[in-house]
Amino acid sequence: MLNFSTSPHMYSQKTTRGIMLDVIIALMPAFVAALVLFGVQAMVVCFSAVASCVAFEYLLQKYALKQTPQVNNLSAAVTGLLLAFNLPCNIPPVLILIASFVAIGIAKLPYGGLGKNIFNPALVGRVFLFIAFPAYMSSWPKPRFLEFFNTDVVTSATPLNVMKYTDATTSATKLVSVMPDYWQMFLGNTGGCLGETSALALLLGFAYLLWKKVIKWHISVVYAGTVFVIFAISYALTGSPKYDPLAQVLSGGLMLGAIFMATDYTTSPMTIKGKIVFAFGCGILTFVFREYSSYPEGVSFAILIMNAFVPLIDKVCQPHLFGTRRKL
Repeated sequence: MLNFSTSPHMYSQKTTRGIMLDVIIALMPAFVAALVLFGVQAMVVCFSAVASCVAFEYLLQKYALKQTPQVNNLSAAVTGLLLAFNLPCNIPPVLILIASFVAIGIAKLPYGGLGKNIFNPALVGRVFLFIAFPAYMSSWPKPRFLEFFNTDVVTSATPLNVMKYTDATTSATKLVSVMPDYWQMFLGNTGGCLGETSALALLLGFAYLLWKKVIKWHISVVYAGTVFVIFAISYALTGSPKYDPLAQVLSGGLMLGAIFMATDYTTSPMTIKGKIVFAFGCGILTFVFREYSSYPEGVSFAILIMNAFVPLIDKVCQPHLFGTRRKL
């Protein structure tokens, strides 16, 4: 008796649950940094987002789609944690519920669930709030180092906000007086969303994902490198401190997006060449949004736009089949 099955025929010990668990572990340094910088409110936002995403996926699969719930694979928990990392710590809980429903009920399950969604669910939830409730998504609490139970919110401008409204006549000395230095941005002592402020914590997570071979380096490095080079050229041509390339890389959601969002298996290209093209496009769009739009940030929009081009990138960058003629 012969058993027939469809390809692929390669076997791997990696499972969806195992990969998602590795992503959660990689996000733990950023979670700890959020607790240290923003206190108990960070835990409330993270718990609310994770719990609501898991609950929505379970309920919608079981009662609306009549499917066996797949929450045990931890993908909904990862979506919730990434969504929380893209929100400020003072956001009302009801908006977290709305964003979670959009992420799971609109961006993920209608396309067929895990592995079939076109856009990154967590980013869709964030962008929805950004468009529908801009006031809540543009209020950035000032970090309160080790003040875990202090709920008094003092808002502050993010580094991107400061640089966005800096013109060519602003001196570097004046900008330094209102901008955190590189070390503060590297550690995370700046205003911003929960998971995007500490570059150190995100790089630790990046190192773990590379060590576990969950992701490859191409998208993250090319994305951040493209942004750095474009802003470095702009800085050299204009001399304006708002184009400081290192500050642009360390600020906002670039590190979070490049490491954890753009590298999503489902919404990123499959080939190395495709990954490089995808990351290069994300970098260019991030510069365009940061420079020419009314928003100081552009990572979420850039990644979502490039998500839409992934099928085309995969088609153009598909490898040549051995033994066949190349099409001219």
